[in-house]
Amino acid sequence: MLTAGAKRWRCALWVCSGILLGNTTSAEPALADWNESTQFNAWHAQGAEARLQLWRDIIAKGQSLDEAEKLRQVNEFFNGARFLSDEELYGVADYWATPTEFIERDAGDCEDFSIAKYFTLKAMGMDTAKLRITYVKSLTLNQAHMVLAYYSTPDAQPLILDNLNRLIKPASERADLRPVYSFNTEALWLSRTRNEQIETGHPGQLEHWREMVARMDPESR
Repeated sequence: MLTAGAKRWRCALWVCSGILLGNTTSAEPALADWNESTQFNAWHAQGAEARLQLWRDIIAKGQSLDEAEKLRQVNEFFNGARFLSDEELYGVADYWATPTEFIERDAGDCEDFSIAKYFTLKAMGMDTAKLRITYVKSLTLNQAHMVLAYYSTPDAQPLILDNLNRLIKPASERADLRPVYSFNTEALWLSRTRNEQIETGHPGQLEHWREMVARMDPESR
């Protein structure tokens, strides 16, 4: 049973998520300009089947890598894709793509980058308890954004995997990002402060997450 305080935080979560989802398209040209000027060229120019095979190879070879190298390879691989809005790709305001959809189109928005990195690291054998897809506010762009956070231990400072900044940096070096809420396949957290989160529920409460997971291959979930 939720306490009164937890109920207030749950309400705050839905308010925050509504604000974020409502603002994700407000500065998309800035995101697209950044990505077009800094994208990798090694894989995105290939056809969809070649990209999918390279992705499978990265997953297979990544089973034996240490976690730092897994993070590096996955972050670099997906940051080679283009940033395009959901309107441009799918004709809707908000669509969370599966990793396969993202790779086939070689494009997506910040949610798609983060989701693809999350499930790829999971497929490489990383414990998902160490990973959280995190909604933040980009203070530089003054808009909502999504990144993937990696926690080496539950109390560790997270490392941030981001399509805006290719370098994997600790959260303390990303003062341009203010966390709002985060989730993985097990739980949902609301950020009370930059360093404090409260568990508020399950990712199944997020409609776009439910829809995306339902489209995925069962073995990849």
